[in-house]
Amino acid sequence: MSENCIYIARSSAIAARALAGEMMVMNSADSTFFTLNEVATAIFQAADGRTPLREIVRGRVCEQFDVDPEQAQADAEQFVTELSGHGILLVSNQPLATETPR
Repeated sequence: MSENCIYIARSSAIAARALAGEMMVMNSADSTFFTLNEVATAIFQAADGRTPLREIVRGRVCEQFDVDPEQAQADAEQFVTELSGHGILLVSNQPLATETPR
């Protein structure tokens, strides 16, 4: 997935709930269920479709957790690949439009 700029957004077809520092996420289409650790939760919560993944890793993950930036980026890309494969995260090489209420 190592593209120059990757943008991620949460799918609208999911249910998510924070519990004790972790995030429980379920895809309502196929009932795929994930429990995200603190690092994955930070990435998931920052997935706004406008902030590049590299910026999320540097600004959120590396700031909050004692991790190597290169390893954090590789792990984040693997995480995004897995969740996007289940329809939980949307991935694009350009900012994703988010719906605004009317």
